[in-house]
Amino acid sequence: MSGNSSALQSTAKTQSTSTFVTALWLNAAIFGAELIVFTLLRQRFKAIYEPRTYVPADPSKRSPPLSEKLFAWPLAVLGSDYRAIKHQNGMDAYFFVRFLRMMIRIFFPIWFISWAVLLPVTSIESGSNKTGLDRFTFGNIGPSKQGRYWAHVSCVWVFTIWIWYVIWTEMRHFITTRQQHLVDAEHSATAQANTILITGIPTKFLTERALKQLFSHLPGGVRKVWLNRDLKELPDIYERRLSACNKLESAETALIALATKIHAKKLAAEDKTKTEEPARGSTSAEPLTTSESEADAETDTDREKGLPVSRAEALVPRKKRPTHRLPIGFIPFAIPLIGKKVDSIDWARQEIEETTMLLERGRAVLRREIDERAARNARVGGLAGVYSKVNRRRRDSDVSITEEDAKEKKQAKKEREKEKKEKKEREEVMEMKARELEEETYPALSSAFVLFNQQIAAHIAYQALTHHEPYHMSSKDIEVAPADVIWGNLGLIPYERKFRTLISYGVTLALIVLWSFPVAFIGAVSNISNLCKTYSWLAWLCKVPPTAIGVIQGVLPAALLTLLMMLLPIVLRLLARFEGIPRKTGLELSLMTRYFCFQVVHSFLIVTLSSGIIAALPGLVENPTSIPGLLASSLPQASTFFLTYTILQGLSGTAAGFLQIAPLLLYYVKLFILGSTPRSLYKIKYTLRDINWGTLFPATTLIAVISIAYSVISPIINGLAVLTFFLFYQMWKYLFLYQLGQPAEGDTGGLFFPKAIQHVFVGLYIQQICLCALFFLARNTAKTASAVPEAILMVVLIFFTVFFHMLINNAYGPLLYSLPLSLADKSYGMPRKSYGSEIVIGDERPEGFGGDTGQCAVAENSSKPARQSDSEASDSESDASHVVRRRVAGKQPIRGEDAPAYGPGDSVPMEGKRNDEPTDFYHPAGAEPLRAIWIPRDALGLADAEVEENERVGISASCVHAVMDAKGHVDIDGHPPGMQAAD
Repeated sequence: MSGNSSALQSTAKTQSTSTFVTALWLNAAIFGAELIVFTLLRQRFKAIYEPRTYVPADPSKRSPPLSEKLFAWPLAVLGSDYRAIKHQNGMDAYFFVRFLRMMIRIFFPIWFISWAVLLPVTSIESGSNKTGLDRFTFGNIGPSKQGRYWAHVSCVWVFTIWIWYVIWTEMRHFITTRQQHLVDAEHSATAQANTILITGIPTKFLTERALKQLFSHLPGGVRKVWLNRDLKELPDIYERRLSACNKLESAETALIALATKIHAKKLAAEDKTKTEEPARGSTSAEPLTTSESEADAETDTDREKGLPVSRAEALVPRKKRPTHRLPIGFIPFAIPLIGKKVDSIDWARQEIEETTMLLERGRAVLRREIDERAARNARVGGLAGVYSKVNRRRRDSDVSITEEDAKEKKQAKKEREKEKKEKKEREEVMEMKARELEEETYPALSSAFVLFNQQIAAHIAYQALTHHEPYHMSSKDIEVAPADVIWGNLGLIPYERKFRTLISYGVTLALIVLWSFPVAFIGAVSNISNLCKTYSWLAWLCKVPPTAIGVIQGVLPAALLTLLMMLLPIVLRLLARFEGIPRKTGLELSLMTRYFCFQVVHSFLIVTLSSGIIAALPGLVENPTSIPGLLASSLPQASTFFLTYTILQGLSGTAAGFLQIAPLLLYYVKLFILGSTPRSLYKIKYTLRDINWGTLFPATTLIAVISIAYSVISPIINGLAVLTFFLFYQMWKYLFLYQLGQPAEGDTGGLFFPKAIQHVFVGLYIQQICLCALFFLARNTAKTASAVPEAILMVVLIFFTVFFHMLINNAYGPLLYSLPLSLADKSYGMPRKSYGSEIVIGDERPEGFGGDTGQCAVAENSSKPARQSDSEASDSESDASHVVRRRVAGKQPIRGEDAPAYGPGDSVPMEGKRNDEPTDFYHPAGAEPLRAIWIPRDALGLADAEVEENERVGISASCVHAVMDAKGHVDIDGHPPGMQAAD
């Protein structure tokens, strides 16, 4: 090459080292600063940094305080047992931390071997004059030292075999642990563990009787079938009622707070009057304020209209009552200063009245259309008698706010006439809608939930070929929680879903192609020092100080790439939902695959190629015949970007994970802005944060893929990978033990872990293909191929890796989702038998599986014959799962000693998220108990009067576990009313 090219390479080497050193020091400084701030804030903000020490209702799921000593928390985190995550946060969280632990196990020996062997081989008298970090890369082997490539071949074989071994042992552990989880006595007794969701059911089988008969061949038979129905407008009505309840709670709380303040001012004025009376006489002071006078006048007018007035309404002038504007036309939200202005309390009560009536009519029709036995057992939301009570409503409320003087009787008469007319029109519309609902039918969709009497029957049904026609009843889901269901996707026919899937992945592929342009630009920025030498219009960048260039090349590209990738999950989730996936966890599993493809293509491959090609452009222009050798020596230069990316994630990312500055700020912003009602305060204070596996796993496995791919090409990355995964391991262990709370209904039992294993194989393939290409491109001093034997060995290794990949998928793939028959005796609903020899899951006796027989504890009906009648099975299962259901009954305080326990797959105290009773497989709009209004109790008794007023008009309300102080501040000490499942 010419001198110009040599000079360029020298500059690139200097910038490479400068980039890495700058990124290292910068991220180390950020790491130290954030950990210092975390240390100082941790004990002051328990709600952010240790909420799991008091929030979980079950004391067994709470963590002990991290450490009372200021600087002792690192030792406490190091000493904590990651296996406790399984009980506290479910299987998905446990296996994510287990994956991080696996990566440490993989890279720790690779780190030692690669640094002991490859670093000296590539840096000491290697026949090349590279300096800085480039001395330790694959490209530093000169033409006269090509024999040293045997060290790289030997290392890649050793590393690959070690990774195979770790993957095999970890998959064995996964299968064993998942099977233990599936047959666990507490989990297996739930409806979730014994129910499957079937979609694509033909019309012939769209009856409960037909499905029961179809699955009657399975052991234990079917206990219950829920046909999913097209509820049409009922879900929208249900959501309208929830919105109206939120509005009423907000308005009632604001009214009570304002009334409390007005009353306090009145008392202060009276005290002042009493103090001044001796000096000024008894008639010298007016105790009533202007607002109070207005309130008295308006109260008299309301009484003239025949409207009962509560104490809070008597204290607050009507013009100061909570109001809001209604949306205009098709716009789903209100616009400030535009739209009709209404009294929030009156409007919300009328909206609740209307939606309650419509829901009752619709649910009555729904109950008539389902099986009578199911109707008797169905939880209809406590609607019996509500409509008749609403019909007895005596309140004729004034929805529109008038600005006329309330004392003018003539105007009041006109208003009453107008109100009567509006009420009559409103009642006519409601009655018409109700009649339409009564005449409505809710046809069955092509899907159903099937609850079996025995757990093993559900798993057999999941694996069985159900129908003789293509695609019919072929899509089945097991371990389904009601709150995990996407109800809108249950009515798709099989061919429609296939077509949607084709469109969904086609759009995903198009996004991958189009997304390459901005990602390629980011890759170019990572090699800006070479780019400024190539193009004259960028020559000014070469005059920028090396430190600034280091920041531009090292920090800016990684930050831009992270920001760009934040936009993808939103689009990809929409595509997965459009595909027709019926479960939210299914969306996350699909997102994990799609997002990982994006990450590998754009965050790794395109960045690597763009960086390497741009670095090679000057030489390619001067000497086109040197393309093979130049690419072989230039492509490894892209490793600098990934070294800095790994450092960014390992240091800054870990420290940010501990500090949680965004949740800290958002917590208090939410308390200040949104924490005005007991329910919103409950959600802020006593709802643990969770994470989305569909984005977290790919972001983590990307670092694993990068590290594996460059483990031989640039061995420096192995030490950084060990550091990064070790810090990740400690951070996520702390987060799952002390901060996060994964929802039970969103737990898949660890199914994200085997997908992450597949991602590790992607790293192996990229590594081996790249090394194979580099060996074929290697040239000696005679410009001839010098590493063909090494390349052939790499081809062989690729075939062996493919074989091992197929082997592990073939061996463990069938065991991922379902229980085998060999574990049927441990599953729920099976009779207890003694065979003289026990079956143990895994190599060792699992913890909690026990007794002398080695069999797990099962329900009370396990001693009964396997084939039971429906009534016997129903009664026995009800008794067996009574303990599970009883844990969520009653109204225990949040911090009570005997609070209920909520495990993966169990009920949780949130609306629409129950999973303990079979009736929960109805759509919430058709079966969910209607929400009670939650109002904070005050010292004046204003809230009690509002509760009575709401109850009088047919709206359930309560002041339980919520209080308001004299300043209008709300606080809570328990769950909202009506959130516990019935015993």
